[in-house]
Amino acid sequence: MQADLFRATGRLGAGALLGAFFGHAGFKYCALMRTCTFLHSRKSLRYTLYPVARLVMKQFSYRYGIQIPPQMDIGPGLFIGHVGGIVVNGRTKIGKNCNLSQNVTIGQTNRGAKQGCPVIGDNVYIGPGAVIVGRVRVGNNVAIGANCVVTKDVPDNAVVVGIPGRVISDEGSAGYVNRTEYEARLFPDAQAQ
Repeated sequence: MQADLFRATGRLGAGALLGAFFGHAGFKYCALMRTCTFLHSRKSLRYTLYPVARLVMKQFSYRYGIQIPPQMDIGPGLFIGHVGGIVVNGRTKIGKNCNLSQNVTIGQTNRGAKQGCPVIGDNVYIGPGAVIVGRVRVGNNVAIGANCVVTKDVPDNAVVVGIPGRVISDEGSAGYVNRTEYEARLFPDAQAQ
């Protein structure tokens, strides 16, 4: 959750947490999702606090139009810039520092050669209205443009646009995925070694 907070605000601490929780809908949803994940992972809390937290998260899911299951495999640093219309299949895997924009769909294909769910790498920007479906691998440092439909693997450092998605450059997500240096802020002693 600290990585998500840093991605949203560029700061850490109680003040940043309170400000983001009450002022940034995308961070609020991420915080509730991470809380549910934590409570579900603790056997002693799974049957007491988790159902309450899950109910609260479900209410905000309806309010914000976001459907991301709490137990899915998402790396640190998730950033939801704008809420509304975000749907992610629970079997999708998302790496660290992913940006999700409004009206993004990341889903499963039930037949054909690409049957399954996507695996999304680190430092990926997914633009408004983008759709990623099937067992595709989206590499690291990728930028997926607005309203793009991705049904094939995407190499590292690619910029993908269009329907169907096609690679137009190798400039990647630099400039779109910011505030990723939270590890150095959280663990300064580890960086010195």
